Amino acid sequence: MVKGMSGMMMFGMGLVWLLVTIVLVLGAAALVKYLFFGGGK
Repeated sequence: MVKGMSGMMMFGMGLVWLLVTIVLVLGAAALVKYLFFGGGK
């Protein structure tokens, strides 16, 4: 029982970190794209 719960918690944490990483990567890509291709220079 306890082992199954800890497994679910670890899976949930991994899922959260995966989503956070994806958001950070997309945000960085959008920022770079804006700075290099959409800037006023």
